[in-house]
Amino acid sequence: MAHTILVVDDELNIRRVLERAFAKEGYQVQTAEGGHQALRVLAETPCDLMLTDVVMPDMTGLELLKRARQQHPNLQVVLMTAYGTIPTAVEAMRAGAYDFLTKPLDMERLRKVVRSALREAPSAPKPTARKSAKRKQTVFIGESPAIRKVLETVERVADTRTTVLITGESGTGKELIARMLHERSSRADKPFVALSCAAIPETLLEVELFGAVKGAYTGADADRVGKFEAADGGTLFLDEIGDIPPLIQVKLLRVLQEREIERLGSNTPIPIDVRLVTATNRDLEAAVESGAFRSDLYYRLQVVHIHLPPLRERREDIPLLADYFLRKFAEENGRALRTISAEAMRLLQNACWKGNVRELENVIESAVVLAPPDAEILLPEHLPPTLQGK
Repeated sequence: MAHTILVVDDELNIRRVLERAFAKEGYQVQTAEGGHQALRVLAETPCDLMLTDVVMPDMTGLELLKRARQQHPNLQVVLMTAYGTIPTAVEAMRAGAYDFLTKPLDMERLRKVVRSALREAPSAPKPTARKSAKRKQTVFIGESPAIRKVLETVERVADTRTTVLITGESGTGKELIARMLHERSSRADKPFVALSCAAIPETLLEVELFGAVKGAYTGADADRVGKFEAADGGTLFLDEIGDIPPLIQVKLLRVLQEREIERLGSNTPIPIDVRLVTATNRDLEAAVESGAFRSDLYYRLQVVHIHLPPLRERREDIPLLADYFLRKFAEENGRALRTISAEAMRLLQNACWKGNVRELENVIESAVVLAPPDAEILLPEHLPPTLQGK
C-alpha cells in the first residue's frame, strides 16, 4: 500500500510542486495551508509522513510538530524553512522531527530524506477492535475557547452513565456532541439510537419511545420495539426534548428512576440499560418556571449540561469549518477546489449565520457545486448573492 504524505505550507505554489512531485513517485499526497488544517487532516486521514514549513501565519511548524506527534506518535515529520538556524534545527530534533531542510529545497535530497524517513518509521501497534472503531469517530471542528471547553467536558463525562443535556440553537451540532459521547464511551460497540421528539403526536411518541404490544392500538398487528429497547446497552439521544408532552414527561421520569420500560398495552416491566443524552434549543429553565416542563425531570436530565454557542460567538472557528466543508464537498463531487480566497473568507467570517454551522455547510456545498469544475480557489463570486451584499 502506498505511503501517505501530508504537505503543509502556506504558499500554494510550493504545495502544488511537492504534491505533483511525490504523486509521481507513487505516494498518496494530502495538502494543508496551515497548522490547524493539517491537524484536521491528520485526524481524518492516516498519514505516514508530514512535510511542513516552519513559518506559517496560524501556527509555527515547530508547534504543529509537537501537537501532531502528541496525537500521532508514529508520524514522521520533516521541517522545511527559508530561515534555517542551528537553534531551530536542534529544537525541531528534540521535538521529534526526522530532519530539518532549508529552502530553496534540493528536491533530490528531499526525496532521499522522505524515503529514509518512511523506511525508519516506527511500527504502529496493532489496534484492538475498540481502537479500530475509534478511527471512525465523529469529528467536531473548532479551536475557540468555548469549543475547547465543550470538548474537554465531553472527554471527562463520555465514559459514564450520567445523563447529559445539550443546549444550543438549531444547527450548532448538538447531535455531533451526542455521538461523540457515545463513541468515546465503553458503549461504543453498542447501538446509538437518535429520535427527534418535535412535532410527534403524543400517542405516536409513546410508541416510538417505549414500544407497543400486539393489539395495543388499531393497526398494531405485531409487537413493536421502541427506541429504549433498540438502544439497550448503548445510548439513546432524544433531540428537542423540550417539546415532549406532560404524559411522556411522567413516563420518561419513571424510566430514569426505575431503569425499566413498559410497552404500550402491557403492564410487564422490561429492564433496560441505556445512557440517555438529550438536547433542546428551548430555554428549559423558563419552561420549568411556566409549568410547561417538569422540574424533577429537568434536574434528572441536566446532571451534566453542555451548551453549544452559536457560530456568531465563535467566529474564529469559521475558517476551520469552511475549509473542512470545502475539502469534503470537493472530494465528494470530484472538484479541484483546494482553498478559499482571503476575500471570500472575509465574507464568510462577517456573515450572521442564523442557521449556524448547518447553514455554513450548505453554503459551502452550494459554492463547491456551482463553481467552475476546474477552479482551485473558491472566490467571492462563487458564494450566494446574499453573502456578497447583492
